[in-house]
Amino acid sequence: MKIFSAKQHYEADKFTIEEQQIASADLMERAGSGIFNWLKERLGQSQITIAVFCGIGNNGGDGLVVARQLLESGYNVVVYIVNFSEKRSEDFLLNLDRLKNMGHWPVFLSEEAPEFPQLSKETIVVDAIFGIGLSRPPSTWVAGIIAQINKSNAFVLSIDLPSGLYMEKVPEKPAKVVHSNHVISFQTPKLIFFLPETGVFLNSWEIIDIGLSPHFMAKENPLAELITKNKILSFYQPRTKYAHKGTYGHCLIAGGSRGKIGAVTLAARACLSTGAGRVSAFTPACGYIPLQSGLPEAMAETDVDDTIITDIVLSFKPDVVAIGMGMGKAKKTVNALRKFLETQKGPLVIDADALNILSEHRDLIKLIPENAVLTPHPGELKRLIGSWKDDFDKIEKSQAFAKENNLILIVKGAHTLIFKEHNMYVNTTGNPGMATAGSGDVLSGMIAALIAQGYNALEAALFGVYLHGRAADLAIPSTGYQALTAGKIIDFIGAAFIDLFQTEQQHPEKG
Repeated sequence: MKIFSAKQHYEADKFTIEEQQIASADLMERAGSGIFNWLKERLGQSQITIAVFCGIGNNGGDGLVVARQLLESGYNVVVYIVNFSEKRSEDFLLNLDRLKNMGHWPVFLSEEAPEFPQLSKETIVVDAIFGIGLSRPPSTWVAGIIAQINKSNAFVLSIDLPSGLYMEKVPEKPAKVVHSNHVISFQTPKLIFFLPETGVFLNSWEIIDIGLSPHFMAKENPLAELITKNKILSFYQPRTKYAHKGTYGHCLIAGGSRGKIGAVTLAARACLSTGAGRVSAFTPACGYIPLQSGLPEAMAETDVDDTIITDIVLSFKPDVVAIGMGMGKAKKTVNALRKFLETQKGPLVIDADALNILSEHRDLIKLIPENAVLTPHPGELKRLIGSWKDDFDKIEKSQAFAKENNLILIVKGAHTLIFKEHNMYVNTTGNPGMATAGSGDVLSGMIAALIAQGYNALEAALFGVYLHGRAADLAIPSTGYQALTAGKIIDFIGAAFIDLFQTEQQHPEKG
């Protein structure tokens, strides 16, 4: 599923209107009808009060369509017009007249008449004040209305996006943004639903199809793309009957130091559970016994040093290497990584301390082979690309870093982002329980395993991130968020593979 910019949404509307030979008001009617049907399905014959707050642009026009259809169906509706400007859209005025013609006069709220009705927690609020065109903070009196909505404890349904949010920047004053229980958006989700600084303003979202041109949607290069089950299945590689362990590659997991051999063990175990044919681990000598006793399926090679990695000398040529977990940043380890990067030109996954070493010795970045996969968490990312002023600046800097160095950058988070050249992907799986030690080590092992099996680096990154989050999602019913561990995520990797082929309907249009 594609994610578009505000400009692309406007272009999609225009293209659809011209292609389908319809009026813009007809498109608005589709949007409003979709939201009305959503409400009707859930409300039944309830006579709960529905307060519809409409701005004076097209988002307000959508709200007026919803209000009119609710009234026609006998619901108890009060319509408030947030009259923040004398400039009103034509389709808003058309639908305002339609509402008046059926004998319902809305309550006009303005700066001169700021008295605000009291809302109870039993009220349903439909938020249609501002849409995707908002470019500056709401004025003080409008912010007062938003504050009243937020403190009412009413269920808030926002149309397209919570009022007060911008499409492509972080709001300057969070108090001036509606906090939505649910957002119904049109045709495609918005990027702001997935970013930490903007996603906090909504609990959940859902997409309704309003019949925008399929031709436009297919041809347009998106701002980003969601990683969904259907996306993964589009490049999934089934196993063949006569394959053997050599068919699915030999992975090397390199890392560890005294007290941190567990990170390598987790990555190696995840690598095996994701389908690598063979897995070897390279650690300091202190890791030999823990690995051989704790993970008998893996092979072990060690450094001459007992506590840190000083030189990565191998008895074989791996098909892919995942390096960095638990490795530390000792001077001899830095030199070992430098020597390794100078000679290792095959597929590479770089994580944890290897990323921190790159940040402190930036000349090493130029030694990274093309299409290497880097997997930083927010702290490692900041050390790697520098600080950022907001989520959009973080995206811009991440994309620039990935493109400049011809690599794949995985920015881990509640909705992990993946950058490759000018492309950005947003993951749809995962949960708060994944904020636990070792979860990132598991991801690196999974991605390495997928590369070893023949997926290209980008496919492996997308598949690995999706599968990692899905395994955690499947684990949650038996663990809860607090008790989820990295090892438990590994236990559910097999279930996540099986889930790819479950027949129940996937819902990428909800979040």
